This record gives sequence, C-alpha cells and structure tokens, in this order.
Amino acid sequence: MSSGSKQPAPAAPAKQPAPAAPATPAEAVAVQEELRELVDLVGPGPAAPATVAGLDVAYAQSGDLLAAAVTVLDARTLAVVDSAVSVGRPAFEYVPGLFAFRELPALLAALDRLTTVPDLLVCDGHGLAHPRRFGLACHLGVVTGLPAIGVGKTPLVGEWVPPSAERGSWSPLRDGGEIVGRVLRTQDGVKPVFVSVGHRMSLDNATAQVLALTPRYRLPETTRTADRLCRDALADAE
Repeated sequence: MSSGSKQPAPAAPAKQPAPAAPATPAEAVAVQEELRELVDLVGPGPAAPATVAGLDVAYAQSGDLLAAAVTVLDARTLAVVDSAVSVGRPAFEYVPGLFAFRELPALLAALDRLTTVPDLLVCDGHGLAHPRRFGLACHLGVVTGLPAIGVGKTPLVGEWVPPSAERGSWSPLRDGGEIVGRVLRTQDGVKPVFVSVGHRMSLDNATAQVLALTPRYRLPETTRTADRLCRDALADAE
C-alpha cells in the first residue's frame, strides 16, 4: 500500500491468459484451485460504474447447443448501450461445481465482440459462494481482469436466515462458518437473490450495485436483458 497521497493509483490488473481447456473433472478442479489464488478480495470496486454488463447463457432442450449473451447497460438509465452473443457447444461435461467450464469459452467470445469495455460484470451465477470459492464470477473476473459479482437465483452452498420482507434487507450466507455472500431482498415480499463477490469488489459494494440494478423487479436489469438476448439467439440458431 502506498504511503504517499501523491502516488498514482495502481493500474487495473491485466487479463490473465486462460489455461488450456481441462479434459477431466480432476483437471478442472486443479484449474480452479490455481486461479483461485488470483482472486482480488481487497479492491472495493467501482462505487459509481458508468457501465455494467450482464452475462447469461441459454441451453437448447437437447443440451448440446448454447447461446451466451452479454448486455452492457448505462448504469444511470439502465438502457442497453452494447450487446453481443456467441452460439456454440458446451465446452465441458455437466459436473456440479464445474459449470463455468461449460460456459466460459462462449461468454469470453461474446465479451470480445463488445465495442464497450464494461466497468463491472454481473454474472447469472455465483462467485465466492461456491464449494471451492471459485464460481463463474470469480473465473470471469480473474480471466478478464474486470470487477465481477455473482447474483444467483438459487443458492449453490451455504446456510442462511431469511432476511426481512422489505427491499434492501439481507442476511449473511455462511458456508463452513465463513461468510461467502448475502441473501438479499431486492423487492418487498419477493424471493431473495444470492449475491457474492467475484473479483475486485467488496460485498458491501456488490450489494449496493445489485440494489441499483433492481428498481422494479427481483432480478437485476443486467440479468433480465442478457437472458432475453441469449434466448432469442438460441431460438434463431435452432
């Protein structure tokens, strides 16, 4: 940490080269354990991001085709300012806890097609709230170097006490005695969502950003717009 107030701010971490695609679940676990050491849990993240990206993936009923979508929203108006899709095959078998390996290549391809580099990635999934503390939001954050958070519709790990019914109420999500996220009520009386840090963000900031992205509905506008886009792309591809 710099001791002088005139020192320039550190540059954002560079992208990490993506490791070779794992061939087996054991290799995939080894990749997670290697990259987990690169997750930044110190940086508070952007307090007022100008743009926020939502990432989501839709699967064909057969399971052998997917569409990955990224939508970039103006954080102030929540209007979509950029978007991209990538349609392809799942890159890995279905294994609980290793789901990111199925989707990561297509999501990265969609991100590469954007003309806008977003200030924050909001993943339809989890970050630290993962059995090995390395969910999709962590993986994407480390590989891209961008701040990232996960917002799950359902929990992957952990125990919690339901938060009170008012919008903005939350309770800790704990796993093995460790706080790995928050159970957040985004609208009065609706089911909560499960927020966790991915990379270069604090949990307080992640919570604040999710509330800013949910002015009317349970799910963030980033997730809602990316969900529509990937479903439309998949329908066109089938």
